[in-house]
Amino acid sequence: MPVFVTVIIRSSIGFFLLLIFIKLIGKQQMEHITYFDYIVGITIGSIASTLSVQVNENALSTMVGMAVWTLLAVLLACIGVKNAAFRKIVEGIPEIVIQNGKVQIDVLRKNKVSLEDLMSMLRDKGVFRLDDVEFAVFEPNGKLSILLKSQNRPLTPKDMNIATQYDGIPTNLIVDGKLDMEALRSVNLTKAWLEYQLKKKNIKNIADIFVAQLDTQGNLFIDMKDGNTTYTIPLKE
Repeated sequence: MPVFVTVIIRSSIGFFLLLIFIKLIGKQQMEHITYFDYIVGITIGSIASTLSVQVNENALSTMVGMAVWTLLAVLLACIGVKNAAFRKIVEGIPEIVIQNGKVQIDVLRKNKVSLEDLMSMLRDKGVFRLDDVEFAVFEPNGKLSILLKSQNRPLTPKDMNIATQYDGIPTNLIVDGKLDMEALRSVNLTKAWLEYQLKKKNIKNIADIFVAQLDTQGNLFIDMKDGNTTYTIPLKE
């Protein structure tokens, strides 16, 4: 068998195995990735690449290696869900690096982060003054969580005793010129109703619409494919 055919076959097998194994590991691999998760992901990917191009390597043993790393990652994740102490050992714990505007130098040095790096992380959160920060915490995944001092937090409607309406997730009724009948049925509407609304703006062809989105306040937002035209049709008038 020609080498390139072998590579194609092994690469296809490695691709789908990697897809299956990453699904088994779960969304935590991406959503809450820690340094340990990062290393596991890199290692499994490296083994998959070996399966693809190292034609002299035994394919079965390489696939077994991928499976073992995946199963160990799943096992540790399951143990960590049930055992907080074990989870802290594997993933680490949150650490307060700023308290009442004061940088905790020992935490900074322990995590091998310079003051310049810390300030960069703060600026990325829109914070430029250390004195504005009540608490800043290094999360196990390396991210920085910030709680501003109460006098520096943005005002909210609750702070001003202003009543607000429910603001849920909008529903995309049309995407790239294609009507989503399932989405339309999910909000108890019909195609005829939608066509009637579109006629209000003299829109005759659904294919001319890039996106039509219905929000929970009863507004139909329409973005046309021409790149310039948008409409908002209030439905509760």
